[in-house]
Amino acid sequence: YRVDAIVTASVAMSNHLTSQCDAAGIPVVMFNRGQDDVRLSAVTSDNVAGGRDVANFLVAGGHRRIAHIAGWQGSSTGRDRARGFTEALAARGIEPDTVVDGMYDTNEAKRHTREIFGRSDRPDAVFVGNDHMAFAVLDTLRFELGLRVPDEVSVVGYDDVPIASWPAYDLTTIRQPVNRMVDATVEALLGRIEGRLEPTHLQIAGPLIIRGSARKPEVFN
Repeated sequence: YRVDAIVTASVAMSNHLTSQCDAAGIPVVMFNRGQDDVRLSAVTSDNVAGGRDVANFLVAGGHRRIAHIAGWQGSSTGRDRARGFTEALAARGIEPDTVVDGMYDTNEAKRHTREIFGRSDRPDAVFVGNDHMAFAVLDTLRFELGLRVPDEVSVVGYDDVPIASWPAYDLTTIRQPVNRMVDATVEALLGRIEGRLEPTHLQIAGPLIIRGSARKPEVFN
C-alpha cells in the first residue's frame, strides 16, 4: 500500500528513513523537527529565537548564573533551543553556568537538578528544554532541595502545555504556536502532493508566556 505523503512528528525518527521516503517519491513534511536535507519540508517553531528570548528575559531579570537543562541534543529542537540560548548569553558577555542534556526525560531532569542545585555555588536560574522536564525540575527544587521559586531560583520551560498554567506550576515558558504550525504543515503537505510547492523549511515564532516561576524584569511590568 502506497501513501500519498508522510508527516513525521518524532524527534527521534531516523534522518536516513525520511530521506529514503523522499527518494522513493513520497513527499515528507517534518513537524516540529528538521534535518539538513533541502529535499524535505519542515515546519517548526523558531526554536533558536525561543532560546534567545529566554536568555534575554532571564538576564533582564538580573540573573547571571544561569543553567540550561537542554532537550535531547540528538534532535534539532533541542540543539536549536540550546544554541539560541547560549548565543544570546554570549552576546551579553555571559557564559552559561552549566549546560547538560536532559534527553527530554523527567528522571534525567531530576538527576541533573539534584547535581546542579545541590552545590553551594548553585545557579540562580535555569532554562529547561521542555515543560515536562521543567515540572520535574520545579518539584525537585521545591520539595527535595527546599528552594523557593522564584525567590531563590527562576525556572523557564518551553512548549506551554496545558499543565504549565496550573497554579501548582505557574510556569513561565515559550508557547509553541501549534495551530499555526499545523495549518502550515497541512498546506506544505498538500502543496507537495499537488506538485505546486517546492520543499521549504518554515519556522514560526512563539511568544514568551510570563507566569510566576521566574523573576519578572521591571521592563516587563
